Amino acid sequence: MTACAIEPTAENEDDPTPPTGCAITVDGCYAARLAADGDSLFPERWTLDGPEPYAVPLPGNQPEEPGTEVQPMSDGRVLIRRLTDGRHVFALLYPTGPGTGELPLGAVECPDPGSRLRLLPPAPGGDKAYALAVGRRSSAVWLVAGGAFGPEQLAEIPGRCSGGVWLDRAGRILALDREVGGRTKTVVVDLERGGEVSPLLQIAADSEDRLLLADPDSGLLLISSDAPSPGQARLGWGVLGSTLPVRFPESLRVADCTVTPFAVQPGQMLMPESCAVALRVDGPVSSWLGLWRPSERRVRHLPGPEGWLAGAGVFTRDGVLQLPYASRVVACGVARVEAGAGPEVHETPPEEPADPAPSEPVVTRPVSLQEALLHGRMATR
Repeated sequence: MTACAIEPTAENEDDPTPPTGCAITVDGCYAARLAADGDSLFPERWTLDGPEPYAVPLPGNQPEEPGTEVQPMSDGRVLIRRLTDGRHVFALLYPTGPGTGELPLGAVECPDPGSRLRLLPPAPGGDKAYALAVGRRSSAVWLVAGGAFGPEQLAEIPGRCSGGVWLDRAGRILALDREVGGRTKTVVVDLERGGEVSPLLQIAADSEDRLLLADPDSGLLLISSDAPSPGQARLGWGVLGSTLPVRFPESLRVADCTVTPFAVQPGQMLMPESCAVALRVDGPVSSWLGLWRPSERRVRHLPGPEGWLAGAGVFTRDGVLQLPYASRVVACGVARVEAGAGPEVHETPPEEPADPAPSEPVVTRPVSLQEALLHGRMATR
């Protein structure tokens, strides 16, 4: 058992990236979720890379609590985090004939009930898993699966952190949204250099800037910031290593709706504007799917499959979006949507006017995103 060396804090209700209820490995081979049997919850692993998807239930000796988290690993096992008497207990689950095998990994102890710890998004490679513990004045990154001796604290970052986006394919560079002095900016944590922290995203000194999603192949970044409209977060995009500032397309603004990116097409080396991006659009009475590319000036609004585990999905390299769903008819299904085709849903907002061309010249000297945002002029497009 390892002590949680952070100061306790209340739950961070404003974390913009709560768990969706279904996690998918970066390579798209496995998914895991808490499934329901009446009022009881149990872990379930989905295999997605075969001819047909199928689910394997992994029930324990008793039903799981609603706050339990699960995450698939690349070898088909499922990591589970349970909160027990102030301790976050981790184990790996796997099928053993008619039952469920369980390999204990240890625990992170946070004695105060106000402490907060959650799993970070699945890491590239899939053989390790990480968690973020948030305190009143500092946050800690923990290696909770894949280490040699149980949970291990890798980094402690001043400030309260949220989010969590991987910026490389090696699972070394992690971006976190850090709140310090009442403002949130994105920082980079190098997990192989003792948790070394450096700034990444700052659009304006008094803006709230968060990194929502990144594609390591193309460098495409999806960003939330209130810099264009103080007090109102807008969705924008930038490119890691580019001199161009972040852009905030009008097409990504949907009246009375929340738009959240959840998947980016991989494999588009040096072609960020051609990457397809999947969006979850939450309206007053329903949720649906949006598809968009930075090079396009509109969002295609599509209905999600019945029973879609909303906010969960993964792109193939050739632009096919795979959406897991579970309905009364299909217990384990994957809907496939071509990024370049499909009918629009009737509940769409009116088509946006064409965005004006950017007024500043294109600068080709490559610099870091941080420098581009700090010294470049913010533009909308």
